[in-house]
Amino acid sequence: MENIQMLLKQGAVGKPCEAIVKKGDKVKRGQLIATPTGLGANVHSSVSGEVIDVTEDRIIIKPAAKQPKTFEKIKKGSNLEMIKEAGIIGQGGAGFPTFIKIYNGKDDKPVLDHGYILVNASECEPGLAHNIAQIDEDPAALLRGIHYIMEIAGADKGIIAIKKKHRETIEKLDALLKDDPAIERHLLPDIYPMGEERAVVRECLGIELEPDKLPSAANAVVINSETVYSCVKAIEDQKPLIDKNITVRGMIKGGSEAHVFMDVPVGRSVQALIDEAGGFDERGYGEVIMGGSFTGKACELSDPITKATGAILVTRPFRDLKGAKVGILVCACGGNLERMEDLVKKYNGTVGHVCYCKQAAEMPNGTPGQLPWTGQEQPRVQEGRLRVHHHRQLL
Repeated sequence: MENIQMLLKQGAVGKPCEAIVKKGDKVKRGQLIATPTGLGANVHSSVSGEVIDVTEDRIIIKPAAKQPKTFEKIKKGSNLEMIKEAGIIGQGGAGFPTFIKIYNGKDDKPVLDHGYILVNASECEPGLAHNIAQIDEDPAALLRGIHYIMEIAGADKGIIAIKKKHRETIEKLDALLKDDPAIERHLLPDIYPMGEERAVVRECLGIELEPDKLPSAANAVVINSETVYSCVKAIEDQKPLIDKNITVRGMIKGGSEAHVFMDVPVGRSVQALIDEAGGFDERGYGEVIMGGSFTGKACELSDPITKATGAILVTRPFRDLKGAKVGILVCACGGNLERMEDLVKKYNGTVGHVCYCKQAAEMPNGTPGQLPWTGQEQPRVQEGRLRVHHHRQLL
């Protein structure tokens, strides 16, 4: 296995953590190696090996030749304490620390007032498949996790939001939900952007949030299904968040079907996962995206995956626009202006007019807000075949 790069900032929000190991230290899989300096979450080593460098933004570890299947367990405590200790962050978006999201920490009062835990199982971005694959493998664990989170957050009801196209998965969930009156499932349309948290609130609760409002304004918390599973592992197995499920797809040898890698050690490189999926298609490619096709960002092959990485997508080669002017429309469910400008450059075009969708509001941080539902049908993405790989193929 190649060297593992554990970024000190695993999500898009918060501050970098501070390394508590130094060059030359031996570390074990699951060992705590960095702690928050502000908003953030603990970072644990995903492998056993030797620290070969500690830089400003990462800890680089040379894995031992033989990797254990076990891990260093987090200390026992309350369910909330174990979620915090495990370093769990949101695994379907910006990577916000989960323990903060589900508990406000004020006066020992829960974050919700008999509200809702909305589990985002929509797997919204086209082509992704790892969330549904995980639910298929163990739907009962998802329900246990929802109950753990409901108790911490002060929720009376849990709702699993899942796209109606996942018929077999829905049948598995329904077989369990008939005996669990506290949790129900809600069928989402098979369109994008159903996975955005305000869209989940709107679809499940019928509440249209303003662009500057969080789901808490609807007495709800939206949490990704994979994040729920990580909470279960922390509580039941004392496991820190050191592994990630990933979809690799696109211009890959042998076809563009989804390759789902389960329990990939955090910190592995983009290149390594593309190689595991079969390598690049000989016809070439345009760019490699880390994240979904709409909201992901172009990355380098040497970049490491993080706790929040959902996919690695290899695009088709870019068309040559020969300097033609291209208009940019920035909306809440797509890339930001910087991303759009980067694409225009890669297409060998020049930026013409730039505007924001009339249904999107620009937030103070420069990103577009939620795109309210218009009722218009959006293009569907045809799903291909699925190939599931487990961690034993990667270690």
